[in-house]
Amino acid sequence: MLKNVGTIDRVLRFVIGAVFIAYALNMISPDTGYNSYGWLGVILVLTAAFKFCPVYRIFGIQTCKKTEEE
Repeated sequence: MLKNVGTIDRVLRFVIGAVFIAYALNMISPDTGYNSYGWLGVILVLTAAFKFCPVYRIFGIQTCKKTEEE
């Protein structure tokens, strides 16, 4: 699988994804009821973990360097 997510992008995705998951699990603010944010957080964390974003591939975006593609 071709990697298209760079290091800075991965860190941002992981941090924002973790915040969304914590928000959905009522760790940040009690009784939020926004479970959809949790699923968005899961998607962001997974794309960070696999270094691949399907939306980036559709639009031809690549934030990683050529040496990171290996």
